[in-house]
Amino acid sequence: MRVLQVVTHMERGGLESMLMNYYRHVDREWVQFDFLVHRQERAVFDDEIESLGGRIYRLPRLVPWSKSYLSALNHFFDEHPEYKVVHVHQDCLSSVILKAAAQHNIPVRVAHSHSASQDKDLKYPIKLWYKRFIPKYATELFACGKNAGDWMFSGAPYQVINNAIDAAAYAYSSDTHAKMRQQFGLTDELTVGHVGRFSQPKNHSFLLDIFAALLKKEPNAVLLLAGGGEGMTKIQAKAQVLGVAEHVRFLGVRCDVADLMQAMDVFVFPSLYEGLPVTMVEAQAAGLPCLISNKVPPECIITEGLVDILPLSAGAETWSEKLLEKRDTPRTDRRAEIAAHGFDITAEAVKLQEFYLEAAE
Repeated sequence: MRVLQVVTHMERGGLESMLMNYYRHVDREWVQFDFLVHRQERAVFDDEIESLGGRIYRLPRLVPWSKSYLSALNHFFDEHPEYKVVHVHQDCLSSVILKAAAQHNIPVRVAHSHSASQDKDLKYPIKLWYKRFIPKYATELFACGKNAGDWMFSGAPYQVINNAIDAAAYAYSSDTHAKMRQQFGLTDELTVGHVGRFSQPKNHSFLLDIFAALLKKEPNAVLLLAGGGEGMTKIQAKAQVLGVAEHVRFLGVRCDVADLMQAMDVFVFPSLYEGLPVTMVEAQAAGLPCLISNKVPPECIITEGLVDILPLSAGAETWSEKLLEKRDTPRTDRRAEIAAHGFDITAEAVKLQEFYLEAAE
C-alpha cells in the first residue's frame, strides 16, 4: 500500500527527520511512502526517498486562494486515484489539501500537527482561518504532542504520534565523544550546543545573550550551532556585535547530528514555542544534559535528571549560571528510558504501519 505524505519539501528539519525515521523503519513490503511536495528544487532527503522506492511529485507553492495552485492540486488527485491514505503535514493550511482529497473520495485523510503556534506575521490571520476547517475535512487527527494537538485542532479529539528516533544511533559513546571533540579541536572547553533552523521560534538571539553571559564566567567556552535558514545572517551579525563570534561555530545543516551531539557538554533550547521537538529526544538519547525554556512542552522530558526548565523571563545571567551547573551531569546510556516512553522508532514504526493498513481496510 502506498501512502501519500504531503509536505513543503524534504529538507532537513524536525518534521522531515521524523518522517524519514518512520519511513526507514516501516516494512516497505507492506507500506510504501510517496511524497507530494511544494517546491520544484530537489531537497536533501530526495535521493534517499527514491533509493527506498518512494516517488516524489511536485506542486507549486501552496497559496490557498490561487486558482492555478488549486487546479494543479485537483489535477494531481485526478491523475492518482490509487491513494487511499493521504497524510498531510502542512500545519494550518492542511485543510486545503484535505478538502481536495475529500472531494476526490480518498477515504483516509490524516492531518498532522507539528507545532503549538505560528509566527505572528501578516499571514497569521489567514492561517487561523484555514486551521478552523481541518477537523471538517480530516478523518484522523495526529499531533506530535499535547500542545500541538490542542492548538491545531481546537478541541477535536486527536492521537499523539511520538517523534520517535533510532535511539541506538544516538546512544552516548566515550569513543565517539573523544573523536568528535578532536575533530572540532576541542580539549577541555565547555561546549554548548543547539540544533535547529535559524527562525524566530528557536530564539537564537536570546541563546547568544546566554552565551555572552556564560563567557564572562567561562572564557574558553564554545557554542556549536547546527542548522540553516534565512535567520542565520542576522544571528551571525549579532555574534559580532556581542564580541563572541570567535567562540561561536555556525555549522550549517548537518547529516551527522547523532555524532555532533557527542561533542557537546550541554544542550540549550530556549524556544518561544514548540510542538514536541525531535532534537530534544535526540539530545536525551545522547545522554546530553539539557536546559530548555518553559515554552517547550514538558512532555518532551523522557529521562531522569537530564533536563531542567527555566522561564525565558529569568534572563541570560540566570540561564548561564544554570548551564554551568548542568555541565557536571554524567553522560550515560539512556536507550531504555527512550524506549519506555515510546520514542524508539523500532516499535513506533510498527504502530504507524498497522494504523495505515487497518485504516485503509
